[in-house]
Amino acid sequence: MRAGSPRLLREINDRAAIEALLRNGPLTRSELEGLIGLSKPATAQLLTRLETADTVVRNGLRGGGRGPRAQLWSVNGTLAHIAAVDLTPETVDIAIADISGAVLTEHKAPMPVKHGVLEAFVSAVGKACGQAGLSADQLLHVVVGCPGAVNPANGELAYAPHLPGWNGFDMPGRLREQLGTSVSVENDVNLVALEEMVAGRATEVRDFVVIWPADLVGAAVVINGVLLRGASGGAGEIDGLMIPDRASADTDTDRSGGTFGELLSNASICKLARAHGLAARNGHGAVRKALAAGRAGREFMGDLARRIATGVASVVAVLDPELILLSGDIAQAGGTTLNDLVAAELRQLVVPRTPVQLALVTGKPVRSGALHSALAVARETVFGLPAATTAPFRGPVVAGSPR
Repeated sequence: MRAGSPRLLREINDRAAIEALLRNGPLTRSELEGLIGLSKPATAQLLTRLETADTVVRNGLRGGGRGPRAQLWSVNGTLAHIAAVDLTPETVDIAIADISGAVLTEHKAPMPVKHGVLEAFVSAVGKACGQAGLSADQLLHVVVGCPGAVNPANGELAYAPHLPGWNGFDMPGRLREQLGTSVSVENDVNLVALEEMVAGRATEVRDFVVIWPADLVGAAVVINGVLLRGASGGAGEIDGLMIPDRASADTDTDRSGGTFGELLSNASICKLARAHGLAARNGHGAVRKALAAGRAGREFMGDLARRIATGVASVVAVLDPELILLSGDIAQAGGTTLNDLVAAELRQLVVPRTPVQLALVTGKPVRSGALHSALAVARETVFGLPAATTAPFRGPVVAGSPR
């Protein structure tokens, strides 16, 4: 096919129109015309062509102002469906969406500790699909976010001691067999980083690190806009990093060192809170109590910030990123107070003056990142749109809700 041929130009314009509809949601012909730069007749012909191919559909009318209401057009969401899954030791949280990004249904279910995890997972995905009127094998792609990392050489999940039932086998391969469709498994904090690049604080940042300072401490490293996974998939697995405990309160810990994950576990944070006269059932509860507890609370927050900053310092010293983002329940509970304390402690430990900020994406960042990752795969498969083109999609909406 010759460059510049009518067929090639039509394909380029069709993809531009599909991209615009995916980015912006339903558009009128005149709005689409303005976005892709075609004439009125050319845009009308394009929409007729895409409607005939079942790629776009009519999606109501836009009123307002004088004159007739304008026809709205959108991508045909029924062309493909995906699943986004947040897998933790306790639960599995699933969203089923169509290729436009509209979330059709959500389902959350408990997970067994060790035995029967595959069966429970497949059952939960099957129930979510059923709620959307689908079967699992009708999904184009599934992205699972979980602690740990899949070794690209054998598919085995590593760095995940809290998920004992998932060890010792090809996790993506087994899930593909059980679900009858394409499956990717991604580290949970990596998916948070992806979401921050799409809709958070890192949309204009090339080199940054997301830190998840809580049970199952993790990090996601992005270099030049690309996730760094490492030779065995374990880049950012800092839960087992040995660090000294620099907290001022006496908690009977070994001051010479412990793992980053141990010092930021729920049990350890609650023990630190008790040393400051605060009682709590879990880490984020301790942080919330501390924020309202006056001097004792401030001293506890300072100790917690020292623990976090001590681990983060090793990352900053090696990578010198543009930005550190704190994410997860502990970081969000501590808000700007904890964030600023961590930043101040970090400046005492390393030469780079790396900014520290709270991650912007809250709610369900792992599942949201999985959703965008799955949508990128689906859109490349169905429309030929590269992931970089579809990444800035504005975000999913529940079907039928306003954008």
